[in-house]
Order: sequence, then structure tokens, then C-alpha cells
Amino acid sequence: MTDSNAIGFGYTDGDVDTNRSDNLSLNDMVASRLSRRETLRTGAGAIAMATLGGGLLAGCDDKKTIDALPTVSASASGNSSSGRVVTLTGTATDDSAVTGMAWTQTAGPAVTLSAPASNVTTFIAPSVAAATTLTFQFSAIDNLNQTNTTTVSVSITPAELGFTAVAKNKLDVVSVPAGYTVQVINRTGDPILTGVAAYKNDGTDTNFAGRIGDHGDALYWYGLNAAGTRDATSSTRGLIVQNHENINQQYLHVAGATTVGGARPEGEALKEIECHGVSVTEASEGAGRAWTVNATSSFNRRITPSTTIDFSGPVKGSDLLKTAWSSTGNSARGTINNCANGTTPWGTAITCEENWAGYFRRASADTAGRTAKELTALTRYGVTNATGNYGWSTVVPADGTNTLFRRWDARVTGATATDDFRNEPNNFGWVVEIDPYDKTKNPRKRTALGRLGHEGCWPGAFVAGRKPAWYMGDDAVNEYLYKFVSNTAWVAADASAADRLSIGDKYMDAGTLYVAKFNADGTGSWLPLVFGTNGVDAANAIYAFANQADVLVNARLAADTVGATPMDRPEWTAVNPVTGEVYLTLTNNANRVVAADTPTASQRRTDAANPRVYVDPPSASRGNRNGHVIRLRETGDTTEATSFAWDIYLFGAGADLDATNINVSGLTNDQDFSSPDGLYFSRSSNAAGLVKPVLWLQTDDSAFTDVTNCMMLAAMPGSVGDGGARTITNRTAGGVDSPQATRVGAAPTAANLKRFLVGPVECEITGVDTTPDGRTLFVGIQHPGELGTPAAPTSHWPDSQAGAAGAAVRPRSAVVVITKNDGGLVAL
Repeated sequence: MTDSNAIGFGYTDGDVDTNRSDNLSLNDMVASRLSRRETLRTGAGAIAMATLGGGLLAGCDDKKTIDALPTVSASASGNSSSGRVVTLTGTATDDSAVTGMAWTQTAGPAVTLSAPASNVTTFIAPSVAAATTLTFQFSAIDNLNQTNTTTVSVSITPAELGFTAVAKNKLDVVSVPAGYTVQVINRTGDPILTGVAAYKNDGTDTNFAGRIGDHGDALYWYGLNAAGTRDATSSTRGLIVQNHENINQQYLHVAGATTVGGARPEGEALKEIECHGVSVTEASEGAGRAWTVNATSSFNRRITPSTTIDFSGPVKGSDLLKTAWSSTGNSARGTINNCANGTTPWGTAITCEENWAGYFRRASADTAGRTAKELTALTRYGVTNATGNYGWSTVVPADGTNTLFRRWDARVTGATATDDFRNEPNNFGWVVEIDPYDKTKNPRKRTALGRLGHEGCWPGAFVAGRKPAWYMGDDAVNEYLYKFVSNTAWVAADASAADRLSIGDKYMDAGTLYVAKFNADGTGSWLPLVFGTNGVDAANAIYAFANQADVLVNARLAADTVGATPMDRPEWTAVNPVTGEVYLTLTNNANRVVAADTPTASQRRTDAANPRVYVDPPSASRGNRNGHVIRLRETGDTTEATSFAWDIYLFGAGADLDATNINVSGLTNDQDFSSPDGLYFSRSSNAAGLVKPVLWLQTDDSAFTDVTNCMMLAAMPGSVGDGGARTITNRTAGGVDSPQATRVGAAPTAANLKRFLVGPVECEITGVDTTPDGRTLFVGIQHPGELGTPAAPTSHWPDSQAGAAGAAVRPRSAVVVITKNDGGLVAL
């Protein structure tokens, strides 16, 4: 009988299993290892491997002990909206040690994580048109190179205004919402060229051709890369191109401006002239988001009323441009009263010559040697100042051949136009193109865009194969809105051309200049200003046009002829980068009367596009005291259109005024404003300029300054037609009601219009742009303390921004740099 339990004798070489424990065999361990490798090679494991390193596997093979995986968890700061900062927080523990952590995005629009190899990271919520989920994986690795992961999701909604409105105030500082920081750069007088002395701000400073000018106005950012060449995407290094419109004359001199024997001193006048024009300065963001200007940058530049500028386009070489300085009419000296601006996709800056006529001396008796036609043109453009704004033409220069001052005398004093400066006023009123990256190139006056009191010149959308257009306000009461449409369809490759001004030649030297007519039914048309059409010809009884050059030099007279709509002081234009709709600020109009009144020669009755006349106490003046913002949508959404639809987006008014006929937009204390001026949509390179772009609205006011200093609001407008028809009841001075039909946009809400900034005493808020990433906002603060004297300044800004300033400190215009403390997009 065989015993199954019997032990056999002999050598077995260990081939007997006597271990009855549950420990893994080597074969099982190998199988397990291969199985985990396969897991890591796929899905989330592969992402963790890529982030934490390939040593994860190699290291594991060398370990003889396997312990528990790290324990991980992840959370987010909460759901958010486009442009805001989102924080992701991961935690990881291990029975031994955690040696690495990593964040990766696994779903949703791509974002940039600030610290992907840390347990805490942040990102800026991307632009979305509807609620969108973003998913992120958090991974951790331990000292045995074992990894574990978890995920967290964040819901992002479309952008919305994300700050608490700033209250109206009369403080001598720039007030911004909580959570924002204000820095100051580019103050009047700051040196921007090598060798220029520090500014003393006591009236003794000179050489403004090497300093920041006065009355900083419109501005725009042009990016630079690390190598110092153009980079339209750069948000940390770039060029700020800013206009310098006018001067606070009293603060430029020791005890104010002087006159000796009826003549202005040469040194004083030169200083005042050089304070006008344009500046180009290099600025950059440093550690801690501190912004500085490189005062010795090779890009820094001043363009003043003395800089040589070339004429370009149909008027170049015209007899109407010839003077004692330029007998050919091919070039001019300088640019002046530069107000609003424009830009181009090929990287050039556009500056606009606004209220230039008043600088010229020309008494009403200056008729000898003038034709009736000349006198008509001079009167229509307001060249009727007997002394000129600052009396520069009275200077007796040390060098008798120096005509820098005599040029401001527009009287007939010589035998022909090339013997005097009778045509010098025709050298101004143009749109000027500048290449900010190349100071060797003379700026160019683009005459095809007409001669006006140009406030701004903002482009419409550039679409390949479509002719681009620029929209322009003529800043004076009862003037017009214009549009220039190029003859050349846009070619996208031209945006990166090396010779930028030659691209300007291509698109801006030939085209059609139009003027707007607004109809009562909410439609409108663009009327061409072309010689030989619509009465714009030699048979015109008021002004006999000779040719197209004559039409462009005297565009106001041509617009009168074709029947354009006189507007309530048309100023800045802005174009919505999503819809293409055009916005225009209409600042105010003291010469608007109700439809039932009989207007004088300088007055105009209300109409649908300019519907209000009222009294805003404490002033007893009548007119459109607070202004409004009108907008239009081109037919077919194309810049080439010759018709449009329109409505009034916002009516300026105090919140306490009549809600039916004055405060028509229903503005609250967080929204009310007066005299809209600056206007700008955020760039489409960031969330503030996408989906529903942020509109910045700035004021230049005298009607509301009994309550508050000037301000800037942020808005997210709807579209033309989102409101409807409305009738406003105006009242004549004699108390007779006069109804006026108009078209009104949807009333703003607390969510889509609020005050973002209030400026210092007696300033104007003008000029605004952002860096391409939308995280830095530049704003111009113009003429603080404009009503003071050198002995008693009424403002001490910008010194007052940092705290108490001495009573004798003179105010200066400057640029403020505004950033959000958490690093998010400004306004959102």
C-alpha cells in the first residue's frame, strides 16, 4: 500500500514548495510591475509621467519594497468668468515622502498655468461665449517614484465687469476700485533724451524737444520683443505713443507767460511750441509689476510743431500748401493740437490735428490780396483770431532768418503765397501717420482723409479682400462724422511689412472721403465728397471748388454742400472689434435749440440724432449740456457700405435729472457722467475685447464739475437696435413744449456700465489703451489744476497721488498705469 504522505529521499535542489504564506512570488511581482507599467503608459498615468519624469519607472525597478501610493486631493478657488484669476490647490501626503507635484490641463480651452510644478498654481480664465468646463489633473510622486493623480473641474462663464463702482468725488488723486494699483509715468517735463536735465517744475526748465510734452492726450501701446524689434504681442516691453494737445501756459514759466512791448519772449514761445506734438517713449514692466520708462532708449522721440513732415496723397504739391518755407507744397513743419488717434495693423501710429485754427494770427481786416473764395474758406475753418492763441507770431527772433514764429502769422504780407505764410493754416488739420519704430522716417500727412478739426481716426475691421475704412469726428459744435474708404482691398500679409509707411501709402493715399447723414427713421447714408458730384464743383455758389485737392483742403465746405447732419460736437470714434459697430462721442452743444425755436446762423434745431435741449442747474445755459454717445452699424457689416443703421447708446446726465427727457438712459449714481470724449474698445487679443468687449468712456466736462472731477467708465454695450423709438419733450425758452422723436438703445444696467476711475482736480481724462494681454491699462490725465496760477496751483497732482504735496508744487499732466493686484485682466 502506498502512503501519499510519505517523504521521498534524495536531492531535490529546492524544487519543493513549503511556503504557505500570502506573500507575492517573483513571477507575481513581475506581472504586477508590467501591469502598472501599462497603466502608466496610458491615459492620466502617461500625463503624470511626462510631467514628473521618466525616472518614475526606472527608479521603481530598483526598489525592493513597495508601499502605498501618495494620497492626493485637489480643489479650485471656485467657478469664475473670463479674464479673472483662478487658483488651483493640490494636497499630497505619503507614508514616506512626497518628492514632486504637477498640474496639467486635460480639458477645455488651453490656459497658461503660473506654477505647474507646485501644489498651488493660477491661471487667467480664458474667453468663452458660454459656460465652459476646464479640467485639470493634479499628480504627486513619492520617494519610491510611485505616483497618484486626481482631477478638478472649473466652470468659466463669459466675461463681466468685476469691480465695485468708484464714487463721484473731487479729490486731488486718481481714484480707482479696490484691488487695483496706480503708478505714474511720463509726466510733463520728464526727460526722454540723453543729456536732458531733470525737470525742476519751477518754470525755469527748457528744451522740451527732449522732454515729455504738456497736455498728454490719446495714446497707444506698440510692443517690442527682447531684441528690440516690433512684436505686436508683447505686454511687458513696448513703445507708448502719446499726443500732446495743448499747454497749461502759466505753469511753464516762472511767474506765468509775459509780453514785452507787445512781443512774446523768444524763449517762452519756443518752450510753449515744443510742448505740443507727439512723444514716443519706451516703457517696460519689471519685478513686482513696477513700470518704468527708459529715458535713454534709442526709440524715444519727440515730434513737435517744428519737425519736418511730408505731405502724401492727392493734395501733395498743391498751390494751397505752398508757403515761404515750402515753395513746393510737398512738406510742412510739424503737427499741433494733437488730440485723439488711430492705429494700423502694420504697426504705425495715427495722430490727428484738432483745434489748430486758433494758433494763427489773422485779423478780420486781412482782406487785401484775398479772393472771396479764400475768405469763405478761412471763415469756415475759424482762422479769424486777431492775435493767435499764444501770440507766437509776435516774437522777434535773435536770428532774423528764423521763421519758426512768423509762420503763425497767416496774414497776407508778401506778393505771393511763397513770400509769406497765408497758406500756413492749410498745412494743418490733417491725419498724420508715424512709424514709432523708425525715427529716421519723416511722418506723413495723409491728405486723402481730408482737412478738418480732426479729433480721431479709428479704423474699422481689416478683412482680407475688403477695402478698409477709418472713421473720423470733426471736433466742433455742429460739425460732422466722416469716413475714409481706401481704394485698395486689404492684404493680410501687409501687416508684417518692413517698410510700414509705404503700406500707409498703399491704403491711405487713394480712396473716397464720405460724410454721414442721419435720417429720422434710424437709417443713414454716407455721402461721397468727390469733385464734380452732388454740387461739389466749380459752379458752387458758396465755394467754387477747383479740383479734388480743393475738396479735401476744404472738406467742411464740401460736407455742407452735400447735406451732412450737423452733430453735437463729434469727437472720438471707436469700433467694436466683435460687431464692427462704430461708436461716436458727441460731447455737448451750446448751439442746439429746440425744433420750435428760430435758430441764429450759428445754431441748429434738434433732430433725431441730436435730440435734447435742456437746462442743467446751476448753469442757466440751454443746449445739450451733457452730450451723448451715438453708434451705427454698417449695412452688410462691411466697411465698404454706403448706408447704415443707428441709435443713441447713452445719454450723458446726472442721476438726479428728469428721467423722461434728460436722463434718458436712466443713469444711476454709479453711472452718471457728462461730456463724453475719449472712447476705446479693449483689444481683441484678450478676454476684455472678445465676445462682448469692454468699452472705455472718458469725460472732458464743465457741466458736472460742481459734483465731481472728470472720470472714466467701463461698459459692455449691446448692439444697434437693442432699444427702440422714443419721443423726448424739449421746452423752448418761452416754456413751449416741443417733441422730438429719436432712437434709443437699451438702458444700461448695474452689470454693464459703471464708473471705473475719477481723476484729480480740474483734469480731463483722455487717452487709454491696454497691453495686448489686458493686464495693464494706460490712461492719460490731462491739465490737472488748469485754473490755478504759479503762485496758487489748484492741483498738486501727480505729487498728490503719493500723499500730501507742498502748497507750491505745480501740477503736471501724466500717464497712469493701472494694474489689478491679483494679476487678472483690468475691469473684469
